Amino acid sequence: MIKTRLAELGIVLPAPMAPLANYVPFVRSGSLVVVSGQVPAKDGAIAYTGKVGAEVSEEEGRAAARLCLINVLSHLNVALDGDLDRVVRVIRLAGFIACAPSFTRHAVAMNGASDLAVDIFGDAGRHARTTIGVPSLPGDAAVEVEGMFEVR
Repeated sequence: MIKTRLAELGIVLPAPMAPLANYVPFVRSGSLVVVSGQVPAKDGAIAYTGKVGAEVSEEEGRAAARLCLINVLSHLNVALDGDLDRVVRVIRLAGFIACAPSFTRHAVAMNGASDLAVDIFGDAGRHARTTIGVPSLPGDAAVEVEGMFEVR
């Protein structure tokens, strides 16, 4: 059970954050759920701000990506009426890393989200991925992660 696995990892899914602009937090189409990009918010505030490779360390970037995925899962949990056991597969994660121009280890920072997906869902958590360095993100967030999931 995914709830058991989350508890073993010490993860409590937060209440989902309301959208910051004109979009919906997730869309379900057939057996797919796409969750909009989530920032590393905790207790209603962005926990990691700034640029990875400048004022945000690479390790903090990993932690930010991990927190983003937790926030993605909180929306997915709502989309699935509280039953994450309905996830068949993590199809794709996309990570946007706000970073210093000289930072080139985007993939390492994004592993914070990817590693957690595998820790939670096992082999079903292995996914396709895109990781992109960007000059800025909403609210000066250091990282943003979106996800696509196959569900039943």
